[in-house]
Amino acid sequence: MIRYSLKSNLFLLLNILFVCLIISLKSYADDQKKLDDLVVLGPNNAPVKIKIFSSLTCPHCAYFHINVIPKIKKNYVESGKVQLIFIDFPLDQSAFDASKLLHCLDKNEQIKFLDIIYKKQEKWTTGSNTNEINENLKKIVKNLGITSAQFDKCINNEVVSDKILNGRIAAHQKYSVNSTPTIIINEKKFKGSASFEGIKKKIEKLI
Repeated sequence: MIRYSLKSNLFLLLNILFVCLIISLKSYADDQKKLDDLVVLGPNNAPVKIKIFSSLTCPHCAYFHINVIPKIKKNYVESGKVQLIFIDFPLDQSAFDASKLLHCLDKNEQIKFLDIIYKKQEKWTTGSNTNEINENLKKIVKNLGITSAQFDKCINNEVVSDKILNGRIAAHQKYSVNSTPTIIINEKKFKGSASFEGIKKKIEKLI
């Protein structure tokens, strides 16, 4: 009787472990799929993961991308200590349209697009209406291989649009994101100065 009970318990335990493994693998696969949809710099096994929620028309986001990101990349991403994850949080229609273009580009062109879009932010956001601003955007992405027809198709892509909007809703619900840039370091909202020095102090505590 005891021997039967031990066998039963062992069988039950193995089944529980098997189910847990399946759930864990599924969770990892789902997380990886979500990560594959985002713009990422750095290895997945980096001990520090920094999520950057930004709006492409936000001047503070442009400053952060141009002046802070390169220093984080040089000091921590290239050594495998940090992974940067760029996430759309558009605050207006023009930022929304620019985010759509980002996700219509090849993965290898996305970081280049972000670099250009932030460096030329003052230039392409100058316009009296959305149509004028989109014409400015067309000129920028033309150099990245997006034709006028592809541009229009991308802007009207409902799948891409829904993905960005759903991500925006999820960011607000999970992290209470309501302004940009919002920095999340290892799943905790960063509340210090969004300078390289401020973020460096946090990174050093985690590695």
